[in-house]
Amino acid sequence: MFVRETQYFKQKMYRRKILKKNREELILKTTKLQALWQRRDRLHIMAEIMKEADEGELKTKIMYKVNLSFSQVNEYLTFLTQKGFINVRPVKGKKVYQTTAKGHRYIKNYMEMSDRLNTEESVEPQVILN
Repeated sequence: MFVRETQYFKQKMYRRKILKKNREELILKTTKLQALWQRRDRLHIMAEIMKEADEGELKTKIMYKVNLSFSQVNEYLTFLTQKGFINVRPVKGKKVYQTTAKGHRYIKNYMEMSDRLNTEESVEPQVILN
């Protein structure tokens, strides 16, 4: 009887240890994801959408790749289409969204500005006197 109780106790402790380890790993993964997925602004989301639609993409694929809800992706695609950053063309009865030349310029400029703002180089402020 004592052997059974000891085995049961060992199994119970082993399960607790595994659960604790899994919980710690989950917390670690969650904090890493939070650091990775910081809040995106509208300009960043628009750049991501246009990058995904570079060679032509369906709305649902854009939605999943950019991690937006259906209503959000509809709002952005409508806006980008109205402003001429994305074209919509029918292919086999489905709407395919493709980035225009204007959209490519936006992506290029956005990436340049983002790189400049994210560099760790410190630039000496300059005072311009007239």
